[in-house]
Parts: sequence; C-alpha cells; structure tokens
Amino acid sequence: MNHYLWLDDYCQSFKGALKEFKEEWQATRYLIGGKMFALQGADNTGRLVITLKLNPANGSLLRQQFEDIIPGYYMNKEHWNSVYLDGAVPDEVLKDMINESYTTVLNALPKKIRTEIIK
Repeated sequence: MNHYLWLDDYCQSFKGALKEFKEEWQATRYLIGGKMFALQGADNTGRLVITLKLNPANGSLLRQQFEDIIPGYYMNKEHWNSVYLDGAVPDEVLKDMINESYTTVLNALPKKIRTEIIK
C-alpha cells in the first residue's frame, strides 16, 4: 500500500518535470531536461519504492535514521536511495528528498538547458 498518495502530483509539480512510464521496467520515471530525478516502481518482492538521487553523505545519514530508506534499488548505491512507499518515512522527509533529487539533477544539466527550464 502506498502511504504517499500525493507523490505523483508532487513529482510533476516541479518546473520542467516530465512523467513517463517505462514499459520494460514497469516503472514511472520523472525527468528534468531528459535526466531522471525519480523512479517509482516495485522491488523484486513487489514492494513499491521511489528512488531518488541524493548527496552521498545525506543519503547515508537518512539510511541510518530510517529503516524504510535503503540504497538505490537497481541503481548506483552511492548516489541513489530508495524509499519503501508502504513505510513510515515522514512526508516532509520524503518531500525534502524529492526536492534534493530534482535540484541535484537540474544543477548537473548544461547551463543552456537549465536556463530554458527555469526561465
């Protein structure tokens, strides 16, 4: 069960965010400038997760604080973190993680693309 019914709307609310369903992954990707900042799908047991890109130190700290935040499922474990959507991570913590992921990916885009998105 997904405890975060606001999640899809929130991910799409960011300037320039694009939502797409990746059929072969059976997962929804949220993109900015063609780069993924969030991935919502299921792990190999069927538990729903959202995977987000975070500063490695912040991701590590969050994983220590919350058992429902794990190293990125199917992703680079240093930069990506997954949150179980049937878990108990507070809404504000998850929103902060989504904000950080969006900002991290946006800031890594070439300046020209970044300028187009934020204007």
